[in-house]
Amino acid sequence: MFNYLEYFSRYQEIIPDFDEFIEHLRTPHQQYFRINNLKVSQDEVPVLLEKLRVKGIVAEPVSTVPGFYYIVNNDEVSLGGVLEYSLGLIHSMTLSSALPVIALDPKPGELILDLCAAPGGKTALMSMLTNDRAYIIANDKRIDRLTALSANLKRLGVACAILTRYRGEQFPLGMEFDKVLVDAPCSGEGRYRIGLEGELLYQKGSGRANLPSIQKGLIVRAFDLLKPGGLMVYSTCTINPEENEAVVDYLLRKRQARLLDFEAPLPFEAGLTEWQGKPFHPDMVKTKRFYSHKTRAVGFFVAKLIKG
Repeated sequence: MFNYLEYFSRYQEIIPDFDEFIEHLRTPHQQYFRINNLKVSQDEVPVLLEKLRVKGIVAEPVSTVPGFYYIVNNDEVSLGGVLEYSLGLIHSMTLSSALPVIALDPKPGELILDLCAAPGGKTALMSMLTNDRAYIIANDKRIDRLTALSANLKRLGVACAILTRYRGEQFPLGMEFDKVLVDAPCSGEGRYRIGLEGELLYQKGSGRANLPSIQKGLIVRAFDLLKPGGLMVYSTCTINPEENEAVVDYLLRKRQARLLDFEAPLPFEAGLTEWQGKPFHPDMVKTKRFYSHKTRAVGFFVAKLIKG
């Protein structure tokens, strides 16, 4: 049987209010959604919310993240079963998943690469924030994940994205992007809740040891694809410093990259400058750790960097 107390005890010194964190693991994930402004005008929002209420979904706005709503009766409903979801009027997305896109700050007309894009939530959000007027390449290495990505973007009415299939570490050089998002495959510790051991699949066997190697390959290739002065965001939904600060520190040692600070709409802790005796670059404090018991969303790590 999985011992979650033993598993997470290695993070006791870096997670604030650790007992509160452990208790939070017993609660179900809070459901959030964003109203899709590609299909719903601001004037139509009250009507849409009322239709959802009639169907038993009571939603309130998230004050710090415009366009997002949390479901008040969280344990009683499922978004995936309503017509409004199938029509792409609402976009189911945990609140913290928006953080990397908010940090990247996509603008209309920019050429943007989403290196590990499937199932497409962040690609879709970039489209919504630019009114579908950015130029986005959404990449993933697996055909089954690309199929899901394509279906989601079609449902949401995203027209500004082109899909590609490459291993992220081997994405072809030659194009220079204004911005790159690397939402890297990770151990998923930030998603864990008691009874959801499957979220920690990568922690079994050799997968755990191999993840940082994959992540380092992704972050270096992403940086090399930036134009001079281009911006990159690296993110994971895990707590493990070996997949977070250590990966960013690796890039800082290999390339002329600089960390940037950024505003965040949710509570966070500064990134670590040391882990288990290993020092990291002092600018690592500009990275941000978002813990689930503080944000009421999936745990995340986000770093923003500039080339040159």
